Amino acid sequence: MKAIVAHGPKDLRIEDREVGTPGEGEVLVRMAAGGICGSDLHYYAHAGYGTVRLREPMILGHEVSGHVAALGPGVTGLREGQLVALSPSRPCGACRYCREGTPNHCLDMRFYGSAMVFPHIQGAFREMIVAKAEQCIPADGLSAGKAAMAEPLAVVLHAAKLAGDLMGRRVLVTGCGPIGLLAVMVARAAGAIEVVATDIAPFTLDMARTVGADTALNVAENAQALDPYDADKGRFDVLFECSGVASALAGAVPSLRPRGVLMQLGLGGDMTVPMQMMTAKEIQLRGSFRFHAEFLTAVEMMRNGRLDVAPLITGTMPLSDALAAFEHAGDRSRAIKTQLAFG
Repeated sequence: MKAIVAHGPKDLRIEDREVGTPGEGEVLVRMAAGGICGSDLHYYAHAGYGTVRLREPMILGHEVSGHVAALGPGVTGLREGQLVALSPSRPCGACRYCREGTPNHCLDMRFYGSAMVFPHIQGAFREMIVAKAEQCIPADGLSAGKAAMAEPLAVVLHAAKLAGDLMGRRVLVTGCGPIGLLAVMVARAAGAIEVVATDIAPFTLDMARTVGADTALNVAENAQALDPYDADKGRFDVLFECSGVASALAGAVPSLRPRGVLMQLGLGGDMTVPMQMMTAKEIQLRGSFRFHAEFLTAVEMMRNGRLDVAPLITGTMPLSDALAAFEHAGDRSRAIKTQLAFG
């Protein structure tokens, strides 16, 4: 089978890999769609992000869906040919954090396409993969592309859960990449009465308006765009910081009201924060990392029509055009979520 393998900066290769056989409780999945994530782009462009670096060739990809090709012994609840969204999260189930109910902090996490550990955890941008049955969430009624959006949506749902009740809240989203745009959609679905988004690219800001932002502000064209929201110690109850850029966070804190919640989702390396202002305003800084149970919720929300992620899928290319797909995915002037088609 073919797989997309990162060897170093701008060194992406399509290579042959062996197809595994599903064992007890496992499923062989024929990949259908895979979304190119920001972390995939960092591995492609820079061979890593922050302190995480490639130390061996690694198959990329963790936002995927596919069709069940074969069932291993003991697998029930799935059928051959069925479309499934494939969760990339494989916690051990035995460490202290798994036992405490926070498996996203598992001490032995096996998350697809991650160089955070060595040997690296190989990813899912391949034509076939053997997965645990519990990773495979039925996605009947969805397109393969929509099903592959379950992973980024789960990331945002986890953050929204940590942020608390959004009903009647005023929400600010900084960074209108896929995660930021999903945050706009989730906040709106959760009952926020006002959602404002900021970014530096007209294309992504237009998309923010399309998916539910009341106001979308270009902070590259107007660095003071948020100033009107600073009055009376701030307007917003919750900030979803999705850019991972220190200046975006610093520029947004004055617009948070006292005791507001700052949810940090963006991962762009170490960031400085305006700690004195946050202290004086009693801002609650909360980190959000990955997800677990929210993956199932993400699939169900898409299946029952609560959220339509289709507008975010702005390009689909075949596996054979992987290099072009990665270049397209990194172009903020025309791409939100670029996906690979494996079938």
